[in-house]
Amino acid sequence: MGKAAKNIIRFIQRFWPFIVLVCFVGIFSLPYITKGRIPFPSKYLVTFFAPWNASYGMPVKNNAMPDVITQIYPWKQLTIDAWKQGYIPLWNPYAFAGTAHAGNYQTAVFSPMNLLFFILPFIDAWSFMILLQPLFAAFGTYLFLRALDRSKVASLIGSIGFMFCGFITTWMAYGTLGYAALMLPFILWSIVINFKKHSVLSRLMLPVFVAISFLSGHFQISLYVCIAAILFISFEGLQKRNWKEVVRSLLGLLIGVGIAAPQLLLTYHAYVASTRTDSFIRSEIIPWSYLITLFSPDFYGNPVTRNDWFGHYAEWGSYVGIVPLMLSIIALCVNLKGYKKYFLILIGLVIALAFPTPIADLLFFLKFPILSTSAASRIIFILSFAVVALASFGCDELIVAWKEKNKKLILRLVIGCIVFLAIVWIVLLGMKLLPVDKLVIAKRNFVLPTAFALVVLTIVTAGLTGKKKLQTIFLVGLLGLSMFDMYRYATKWMPFEERKYMYPESSSIAFLKKNIDFNRVFGNIGGEVGNTYKLPLIEGYDAMYRARYGEFINASSKGIVAPAGRSVVQFDKSGRFNTDVLQLLAVRYIYQRKSDGRNVWAFPVWQYSAGDMVKRFEDEYYEVYEYTHAYPRAFLASSYVVRRDPQEIIDTLFRKDFDKRNILVLEEEPNSKPEQGEGIATIEKYEANRVVIQTNSPAPKLLFLSDVYDAGWEATIDGKKTKIYRADYDFRAVGVPAGVHTIEYRYRPKGFRI
Repeated sequence: MGKAAKNIIRFIQRFWPFIVLVCFVGIFSLPYITKGRIPFPSKYLVTFFAPWNASYGMPVKNNAMPDVITQIYPWKQLTIDAWKQGYIPLWNPYAFAGTAHAGNYQTAVFSPMNLLFFILPFIDAWSFMILLQPLFAAFGTYLFLRALDRSKVASLIGSIGFMFCGFITTWMAYGTLGYAALMLPFILWSIVINFKKHSVLSRLMLPVFVAISFLSGHFQISLYVCIAAILFISFEGLQKRNWKEVVRSLLGLLIGVGIAAPQLLLTYHAYVASTRTDSFIRSEIIPWSYLITLFSPDFYGNPVTRNDWFGHYAEWGSYVGIVPLMLSIIALCVNLKGYKKYFLILIGLVIALAFPTPIADLLFFLKFPILSTSAASRIIFILSFAVVALASFGCDELIVAWKEKNKKLILRLVIGCIVFLAIVWIVLLGMKLLPVDKLVIAKRNFVLPTAFALVVLTIVTAGLTGKKKLQTIFLVGLLGLSMFDMYRYATKWMPFEERKYMYPESSSIAFLKKNIDFNRVFGNIGGEVGNTYKLPLIEGYDAMYRARYGEFINASSKGIVAPAGRSVVQFDKSGRFNTDVLQLLAVRYIYQRKSDGRNVWAFPVWQYSAGDMVKRFEDEYYEVYEYTHAYPRAFLASSYVVRRDPQEIIDTLFRKDFDKRNILVLEEEPNSKPEQGEGIATIEKYEANRVVIQTNSPAPKLLFLSDVYDAGWEATIDGKKTKIYRADYDFRAVGVPAGVHTIEYRYRPKGFRI
């Protein structure tokens, strides 16, 4: 045998678990590798979302991930476009009449995974970003479990359970939450290494992994990761009495958070102005009855098969596979020492926060930011991680039990599982606790997990033969069964679909792109159109939009200031003051689907005179009207009134005899007083973070820009800083002197100066 062959064999012997994991992800990714299909619900996009749903229609695999279509993918396009053009994507002018982009957090503007988009075509970079998640999750888990002195097989089984666990699988298409969560095993691995040996590399790993988690696009998940890491550092310190390393590790965590500080500061700036500061909800608390899905994930149905009827499949999923689950039971049947205690603490933490417990109620009562304003169930990934970690201990203890012929341990597992299965089947077959149609779903979806469990029990029992070769075969059998189980689970959920359906441009969209200029468009469309094609909209869907803007849009309905919605701004098409809003916000184009007719969900263009609403475009499915009375995006006003009470501002602004085109409603006296006279304001340059306007007037004026006010915006007149006033409830105005001047707006949020 040649030297090269020996080296290859040695390499395989040393790294075969990683090779197995790479091959496993490769098999999962075959639709992308062999057919070029992308991990994105593109058929769902063109079948259910305007304007494409007017001309497309086809069977859809998974309709449970709309946010990927309306938010995540379009946001990523805006982010990468900005970086490639050489500026930081801080602001998004295409939704909510302007909103923070980087501060949104879920846009993951600073994620290291964005580098992929500078190497590969966008759609392929997106695919790699999605498909690398299970691989990284597996690598991190394997390294961590090996650092805990688990065997290669045990660590591999644990890795397979976590890489396609319920949380990673159901959130995989987003490319954000998964990365935030999968850093947990990497962080814990670096902590173990730091406690075992002290090297510069191991010291650097911890803050880097923490920073990556916080930059991946979901603060709540990263916060849970940090809590788990702090608990682990404390646990290691108590176990090894090495308090210096505890301090060093905590400092490493803090440095990691510091690296992510630019993102965190931007998000704080956006958060304090958003609806989330007052949006405390007791949502997504997992009922105890849902624990059965840890054994049978589709017990209550599955959105993919359109038979789910209880719970929130994506938010509450904790499945890790039958093999890891049963091995974790073995781990709990043997002495609960060492690291097992830590994983039990994690399980206790999840139960306390995600299930209906007094602690969960207390957390809501205390109105703790982030934890009390988001879905509590998302901590469930830590339960999955703890179970697979225990499974690795259980696997090694099973091997010892086989060697020592420990029938008592095996008997405990067999009896426990048989009793559990018997109870569930008796309930399903003999008791009518559920409606008949729901029982059919539960029974059908409990068959395969039962079969898997019986196979595991058979293998576990057969391993008592004591023959080493057979035991090796049995371990391979458990590994293979685990891989098959998780592959089946993940492929059932994850769509791989054709590229040709990725936001195809229609003739009506092409017309709007060509003619929009600095105006806005309104219609039954969302971020999937506005952000993708860079068409400015007045509506939007995002958890971090400005609450005051939401109040303004709500007031257009009846003239009453009403609290902003939690995540959605929706313009009332039949509102009393919708014409005032269309005028003020430069909404020049109305985008209508023909088949909408005069239904309540269509904007009532038929109520306007022919001169007010002029049809400018028409194709088979859509028509575009021009609202001729829309104001320019930027204009000069000659007067103002001061109103400080929100309701008084709205009352004044929507008064019939109030001249919105020439009079602004300010909340304080301006430094310079405007005067009557003609004047022109021309937008010379409009970028996401920068707007340049030239004014020419014989008298001092107030320059109004119908973009949302934000304290992060700064303005200069001919290079000299000037004050921005909040005008007409939530928009921008500056005082400009007579003559020709250049006004420049720049978005530079406090705490983030570049």
